[in-house]
Amino acid sequence: SNSSAESLDRLYPAVGSSKPPRKRTTSQCKSEPPLLRTSKRTIYTAGRPPWYNEHGTQSKEAFVIGLGGGSASGKTTVATMIIEALDVPWVVLLSMDSFYKVLTKQQQEQAASNDFNFDHPDAFDFDLIIATLKKLKQGKSVKIPIYDFTTHSRKKEWKTLYGANVIIFEGIMAFADKELLKLLDLKIFVDTDSDIRLVRRLRRDISERGRDIEGVIKQYNKFVKPAFDQYIQPTMRLADIVVPRGSGNTVAIDLIVQHVHSQLEEVPPRSPPDPVFGFRAALASAHQYHPLPQTLSVLKSTPQVRGMHTIIRNKETSRDEFIFYSKRLMRLLIEHALSFLPFQSCTVQTPQGQDYEGRTYSGKQITGVSILRAGETMEPALRAVCKDVRIGTILIQTNCNTGEPELHYLRLPKDISEDHVILMDCTVSTGAAAMMAVRVLLDHDVPEDKIFLLSLLMAEMGVHSVAYAFPRVKIITTAVDKKVNDLFRIIPGIGNFGDRYFGTDAPPDWSDDEDALST
Repeated sequence: SNSSAESLDRLYPAVGSSKPPRKRTTSQCKSEPPLLRTSKRTIYTAGRPPWYNEHGTQSKEAFVIGLGGGSASGKTTVATMIIEALDVPWVVLLSMDSFYKVLTKQQQEQAASNDFNFDHPDAFDFDLIIATLKKLKQGKSVKIPIYDFTTHSRKKEWKTLYGANVIIFEGIMAFADKELLKLLDLKIFVDTDSDIRLVRRLRRDISERGRDIEGVIKQYNKFVKPAFDQYIQPTMRLADIVVPRGSGNTVAIDLIVQHVHSQLEEVPPRSPPDPVFGFRAALASAHQYHPLPQTLSVLKSTPQVRGMHTIIRNKETSRDEFIFYSKRLMRLLIEHALSFLPFQSCTVQTPQGQDYEGRTYSGKQITGVSILRAGETMEPALRAVCKDVRIGTILIQTNCNTGEPELHYLRLPKDISEDHVILMDCTVSTGAAAMMAVRVLLDHDVPEDKIFLLSLLMAEMGVHSVAYAFPRVKIITTAVDKKVNDLFRIIPGIGNFGDRYFGTDAPPDWSDDEDALST
């Protein structure tokens, strides 16, 4: 039929178009998993280094592994073993099972009687799969449908995936589309004996998906086995690596891990002036002697504002005084920042029955995002002036060996892309942490001109770095100091804000970009 011909055309791209095999190197796995699980969240103890350059654009795409094979061949188990052996943070596992098409009423009835073919290429939404993988590969946030196998339908809620250094995409038709194959950097076929696959499928469908044994066997003989012979097994020739016996083949899995590590180590050179402070040092030398950008707004230095700065900058100021006057400055800063939000004209009626021509916020919603730990001290001021504001958090730390900022954790509200976002950090020296936080927001589809970066104190270097990379981000602060020293501390500065505020001791090598970012 025409449908079968189109499916076969998807299935058999030109073999010569595949990429040549890559050179492998020895795996360098760590002994401990790179994450810390608590009762409410998972925090990565090995963070994600910058996936962008000083221009704010992506410097290296995520590495995509495609895992194909028959139904119940052990693809998910092999994927899990690869993730554990890789021992790198920010690995995303994407299952093709999430991308079954939405069934019509007639198809729903066929599925209920085990007469619908879920093992045919036409059962999958390849357009959505390709669009999703492209966004993930580009470092973007994506929404994944959740498929309910008991009702043969998509659930209303969606799952969000973000931050992939490595993407593992697994499914029976993982190699069954030309455009999809172009996105896969490594193709692995899991080859498992058909009898073993049948036993696994019986066990899974009966215990996990509520099917009866007769229905499972009927579906297997009518659809699953013929589909494997016609559509799935022929794709084995497209694979870079074939894994016989699936998860039992530890030698093959070790070879895969070695190959992926070699690809992750191929990072584009940055040529930083100082290897210890790579990314921040590159920012430090990039924009010297430039005039301050027009996107910067500094709170007017009234005698009151100057007086509060005098108190919080004074090293003899007590912690209570430091907190009190910092909070006052934060409140003024937030109020000043809100004046840059979009407003539209509106008319209201006063208690005297008279019309008043006023203004009202014309956006959908305001969300505050704090860069932990110091940035969260600004949240109460934001909550005090913005009723029902939503709050998100981002944890960024500087790697003491490389000097680069690393993303360790984020929690952002749903549909943040529709909001005006107030990004909060108390001090910004080179702008490295602020740039990473802005990049995260952009990856979650927040428009650049809807991001407002707020900080009590900034160095000129940090202002230039953020403005150069993200020229439509509004930068708002109460003061800008001209210099940073060799350790990237703002001069004259304010000291380590987080430690002065929370009453903790700063490490000897702290800088203002991570003044309170501790594990």
